[in-house]
Amino acid sequence: MPETTTDQPTRKAGGAVVPVLAFAGIVVAVMQTLLVPVIKDLPQLLDTAPSNATWVLTSTLLSGAVATPIMGRLGDLYGKRRMLVLSLAVMVVGALVSAFTDQLLTMIVGRTLQGFAMGAIPLGIGLMRDMLPREKLGSAMALMSSSIGVGGGLALPAAALVAQHTDWHALFYGAAGLGALAILLTFLVVPESPMRAAGSFDLLGALGLSAGLVLLLLPITKGSDWGWSSGTTLGLFAAAVVVLLLWGLYELRVKAPLVDLRTTARREVLLTNLASIMVGVSFYVVSLVLPQLLQLPTATGYGLGQSMVVAGLCVAPLGLTMMFTAPVYARLSARYGPKVTLITGLVVIAIGYGGGLGLMDAAWQTIITSVILGAGIGLAYSSLPALIVGAVPASETGAANGLNTLMRSIGTSVSSAVIGMVLANTANNVNGVAVPTMHGFRVSFLIATAAVAVGLVLAVFLPRAARPAQHTQLRASSEEEANLERAEEVLRGFRGRILDAGGAPVARAKVTLIDRRGRQAGATVSAEDGSYALAVPAQGAYVLAARAFGHGPLASSATHPGEERAVALDLSLPGETVNA
Repeated sequence: MPETTTDQPTRKAGGAVVPVLAFAGIVVAVMQTLLVPVIKDLPQLLDTAPSNATWVLTSTLLSGAVATPIMGRLGDLYGKRRMLVLSLAVMVVGALVSAFTDQLLTMIVGRTLQGFAMGAIPLGIGLMRDMLPREKLGSAMALMSSSIGVGGGLALPAAALVAQHTDWHALFYGAAGLGALAILLTFLVVPESPMRAAGSFDLLGALGLSAGLVLLLLPITKGSDWGWSSGTTLGLFAAAVVVLLLWGLYELRVKAPLVDLRTTARREVLLTNLASIMVGVSFYVVSLVLPQLLQLPTATGYGLGQSMVVAGLCVAPLGLTMMFTAPVYARLSARYGPKVTLITGLVVIAIGYGGGLGLMDAAWQTIITSVILGAGIGLAYSSLPALIVGAVPASETGAANGLNTLMRSIGTSVSSAVIGMVLANTANNVNGVAVPTMHGFRVSFLIATAAVAVGLVLAVFLPRAARPAQHTQLRASSEEEANLERAEEVLRGFRGRILDAGGAPVARAKVTLIDRRGRQAGATVSAEDGSYALAVPAQGAYVLAARAFGHGPLASSATHPGEERAVALDLSLPGETVNA
């Protein structure tokens, strides 16, 4: 079982860490919507068929889905900042490759490299958990999680403005510049987390998950072109099921899996991930519908006749509202918990789509819809990492949030495929051109509302305390409350000091609590004076394993009676147990 150096944040981050990490997340999210303003022109720009041009978008989606859980796990093993910088560097290279080409194949290679940056989102959340105090962690993770929507929303008008007035390759030069700036700021401001998960990287598991995701997402994104009942589509879906099942069986047997499926199967983690898919579906619908409605000519009788830039500006409040929702989320979550905040966000999304059905007659009405949906999606997105972080050990933060981000990506992929099919099947053919109809737009909004309803049902069944007793609480609203909560936890666990053979205290020693079934029940590191404290989930027998640089490992058995007091236990490295 993988070990970790600590299950508590180190609290050594400067004040600029959160803005820098959020900026990195926004830069990464820009990659997803960078080419939206020029989608219709891609076949001419790349001198290829429309079906081939769609690979420029599909390749980014597929590589992002593959990279997200893998980079999260690599960050847990080898350093989250290191992997964050690597993700951004690959993105910069990909942007430059795309900037210098008009060839389809080279463009797809560049866009594939850009998609790898999606792993930066869970890595940023993991860094925040490792470094920030609990009273700041909620709003920080909310901002980082929302950066996916913020970057996507803000990129639309900016990309439209650039594409309308300059060569479209300038989009990639700008993306490369933003990526380089994010790397520089990360090096200057963000310290590396000292937390590491023990073990090795599960290469076979990574290959299996990558193959399964590609086989699953490829027919989802290309099914409308190939035909949903075609042999290619159905064959890929069947292959995805087989590969993912075999991958799951392998992950359950391997000692240090890429994704701990037993943790993922916990009620709070499973329901949160399923709800994330629904939130992803609802987020992408508005991004597909409103820009088209705004740009359709007024001659259709319902189109609003706006330019590409104005359409982007009307949708931009979606991202801005998500960004400003982060502090609101922090207050709500501190008072009521992330479950209630998630439910609130989903209700607001439902109101936005329900009201949006009647707010399609003017550009200002689409702005209102964008603001309402931005507030709801911001609350929902902000709640997801708090629910995940509160349910998994620190050693799995990167991988767990990577999987959660992947679930949102799957939601947006499903949304793109379903809404694209709906708009195509309800379109009117005008002089050989398919023109979306108001009926198609309204059906799309109803589909989003249905997805939100499913998400609400899932959220209602989340346990109120979505965390094992030994994990860090994220609801403390002040340092005093956080200290009180830690003191209460210590009363229910083990405490003592880590000593060397001569009786001197050992700082930064890893201490892991293992239950009677051999599973990790908690972990921490010793302080400068050698002291440690570990809460227990229940009374019973445990093994405390300690390890420090330059000392041999130690495993000592101990029993907690379940009383509201700490069991004092000093551990001497590398040998015997010393009674307190």
